[in-house]
Amino acid sequence: MKIEKIKKTGKKYKILLSDGSEIKTYDDVILNYGLLYHKNIDSDLLNKINNDNNYYEIYYKTVNYITKRLRSEKEINEYIDKNKVTNKDKEKLVKKLKEDNLINDLNFAKAYIADKINLSNIGLDKIRNDLLMHNISVEIIDSELAKVDNNLIKEKLKKLIAKKIKNSKYTGYKLKFKIVNELINLGYDKDDILEIYDNISVDNTENIKKEYDKLYKKLSNKYQNKDLERMIKSKLYNRGFSIEEINKFIEN
Repeated sequence: MKIEKIKKTGKKYKILLSDGSEIKTYDDVILNYGLLYHKNIDSDLLNKINNDNNYYEIYYKTVNYITKRLRSEKEINEYIDKNKVTNKDKEKLVKKLKEDNLINDLNFAKAYIADKINLSNIGLDKIRNDLLMHNISVEIIDSELAKVDNNLIKEKLKKLIAKKIKNSKYTGYKLKFKIVNELINLGYDKDDILEIYDNISVDNTENIKKEYDKLYKKLSNKYQNKDLERMIKSKLYNRGFSIEEINKFIEN
């Protein structure tokens, strides 16, 4: 069989043969085997072309998978495995992707850290654990996280705490306990959380007044004087207000 015509269709090339059949292939394959007009293609060469087509099909699928966003080597290996390639082809694929700098865990770690700091609410401990799950080396993780400006993390933490205080239905120690635990789970350092939280002024006067009025109306029919005051204080404390806040409000 001889090549009668070569035509580009999208990212591939269509090779028309003298027997009326056709082969769809890639420019890499055309260059590898010198597939020019009138070149004779025997069964041995046809098998090689088909094998290379399978290889480049997975290669370009993987490249497309990577270009949507950077991937770790672990993710890419898992993606290749889903396409059921031979171990030999997998080794060849991974080697070529590394040569093309499409597999690079250092670049992945840098991009991942930048994205999570700028586009998410998670802290450095969570980022570190996520990178470990991607099988990124501890040396790369620690080196890149050490470059992060801690002032940037504290400023982000300050905004998060202020937002959570504003939107929370809780008050006092309950509010603090809830926020501290939420932020620890998001990967922030406990000492940083407490330092910033304790420096944010939380005015619960309106909340205490609202709760006090409700409790007074409800309990004044049953309790009087010191007993009433003791019951109201107890209820307010159980609702999350600190003893200091309660006493200050009642004294005023």
